[in-house]
Order: sequence, then C-alpha cells, then structure tokens
Amino acid sequence: MSEALVISQVLLWIGFAALAVAVLALARQIGVLHERVAPVGALMMDGGIDVGDAAPKFELTDIFGRPVTIGGSRGRSQMLLFVSPTCPVCKKLLGLVRDFTEDESRHLDLVLVGDGERSAQEELVRRHRLEGVPYVIAPEVGMRFQVGKLPYAVLIDEQGIVRSKGLVNSREHLESLLVAKETGYVSIQQYLQERARQGAGGA
Repeated sequence: MSEALVISQVLLWIGFAALAVAVLALARQIGVLHERVAPVGALMMDGGIDVGDAAPKFELTDIFGRPVTIGGSRGRSQMLLFVSPTCPVCKKLLGLVRDFTEDESRHLDLVLVGDGERSAQEELVRRHRLEGVPYVIAPEVGMRFQVGKLPYAVLIDEQGIVRSKGLVNSREHLESLLVAKETGYVSIQQYLQERARQGAGGA
C-alpha cells in the first residue's frame, strides 16, 4: 500500500514538473508573438485632402452654439472625428473618446463632425457625456475631406497642415494618428515598412 502511494506521489510530481515546463514554454512563445505582431494603425483611404496639404478652413457653430474653427494656424493640433448616430462602431468608439480627450488635452483639440438629424446628434452626445467636446453638424466638412466610411479621423497640426488620417475603430487607432505625426510618417504601416527595410539593409 505504501509503495503504491509513493509511486503515485512520484508520478504526480513528474506530471506537475512537466506542466510547469509547458506553461513556461507557452509564456515564452506568447512573448515572442507579442514582439513580432506589429501595432495596427488607422487605415488611410485614398482621396480627399492629402497628408502634407493645408486643411480647408471652416468657421462653424457647434450644437451648443459655441464657435468652432476647423483648420488654420492655431498653436495646437486638432483632430476631426467623423461620426454618425446610425454607426454602431462610432457609438463604441465614442465610449472611449472622453478619456482620450482628457489624456491628450494639453496639446490636442478634438472636434466631432456629424451629419443628419440634429436631435439624434444631441442624443448621441448626451448618451456618451461629451458635452465638453465641440460637435458640429457639417456635411460640407465631410464632403471636402471626402469621407466615405465611418468612423474616420483627420489630424491637423498647429500650422493647419493635415498630418495623418484614416478609418478608426479603437483608441489605438486614434493614438496611431498622433504617432504618425510625431514620427513624420504618413501612417504607422509606412513607419513599420521603413524599419523593416532598414533592418534588411543592415543585415
């Protein structure tokens, strides 16, 4: 009886050791995969104002009656986020916008741009508690930037130059537009491709 107990204990310890080794190996592989998977930035679409061009200037009034200027030299970067109350992805993204705006408020102004019925836009703002964020109903802005799909964002720098743009559906996508501006690359994808080329050239 005692011999069987000893054997079972030995087998249990062997199984435990094998399991621990397997977990460590999996953890290492997950770390390797995490390093290899590149961050996905906003998907830039062709058309509209090109990156590097001056953004058109608009003098507008938001849904709360506040004056809003889009484009032009302003001393701060400005991000236009095109959304719609009928867009499910937009609603999900707007749930993250308030924190994003607060975190980036030192150097970035966010302007929400919508199109359609005013009451639906106002309800969207109330639902997501975005009363502090300028929201303009301005289809002419979307037409000028040739926005075809939503949600879509355009980053304009302090001098009124378009620095990055693209489809966005997460906070990471919004942040990728800021990174694209800081690095001088049109998009995160272009930045990663350039790094890969440099790595291949140095090998």
